[in-house]
Amino acid sequence: FNEYKASTKRTWTHEKIELDTLLGDIQIKRVTYNLAPFVPRAGLAPRDLEAAWIELAAAEVRHRKAINHHIRQSRDALQRRYGSEANSIQSVLNNIAHALSALSGELDAQLATVTSLIARARPLGPALSRLSSLERMCSDANIDEHDYTVYSVSDLEYDAEMTMKALEKKARFIENQSAVRNMTNLTPAQLEEFEATFRYFDRDSRNALSDAEFRAALDSLGHSFSDDEFLMLYDQLVCGDDAISFEVYIRFLVELTEDQTTPEQVLQSFRVIANNKPFVTKEDLRLDLSPKSIESLLREIPKSDLDKNGYDYLAYLRNVFQ
Repeated sequence: FNEYKASTKRTWTHEKIELDTLLGDIQIKRVTYNLAPFVPRAGLAPRDLEAAWIELAAAEVRHRKAINHHIRQSRDALQRRYGSEANSIQSVLNNIAHALSALSGELDAQLATVTSLIARARPLGPALSRLSSLERMCSDANIDEHDYTVYSVSDLEYDAEMTMKALEKKARFIENQSAVRNMTNLTPAQLEEFEATFRYFDRDSRNALSDAEFRAALDSLGHSFSDDEFLMLYDQLVCGDDAISFEVYIRFLVELTEDQTTPEQVLQSFRVIANNKPFVTKEDLRLDLSPKSIESLLREIPKSDLDKNGYDYLAYLRNVFQ
């Protein structure tokens, strides 16, 4: 419409002015030379032309209103589409965050849940790309503020990135807890120290240690090796990606430490499991040991005189460390 006004309409305006001028000149000459009146053909009189010109202006107003109405509808539809996409992405992120905070149950079940949440989060990448295209379309339409959402692409990209990092971190954490779940003869404090040391030296958060990181972790725990000893050890333990995984790391330290375990450490472990009772029950052991380990252990521990369901771990330790 603007192109029409700048080209065709201006040509018509020029022609109208020229025609009005020409008719005026004719009338002047008719009076000057006392000529017969000039009578235009029907429909071409000045009043006819003026009426047509007025009708054209009215038609232009109607057309402009129609265009503006269409633009408003299109802008509103674009805003609705953007708002729907943005709110949908945020809803997925909210549901994932809620599910992540509500994790419970066995570690294997928790890991399966986190894995499924990661699978739900991955399609958000393409969804954010579509939303970014819509945001550019809104910018081209001079839409700076949205009526149907408060979320920008930048907001959602940041939330999605943080959510994915939280999911991956949680998955690594559960995997690591699974690795230490069945470790025996070490106190929870020892296992926590090993895990904290691993997290500290895993600077890139890939859940694996390079040779330098692994050596630094061992040194910090008081286990020093010569260069040749360390190279031999590292070659034996290293995984396919030239790094030490958490499971390999924790198993190595458990084996290394179990050789140094004292009776006091074992006693402390039993006290923690038994919640400071002088006996331990099968239910107590289920919190830390696998069914197979419990069955094997209870064959060795005598029954307690203090509780019909209890086992006398103090007597067991006296027999073991005599």
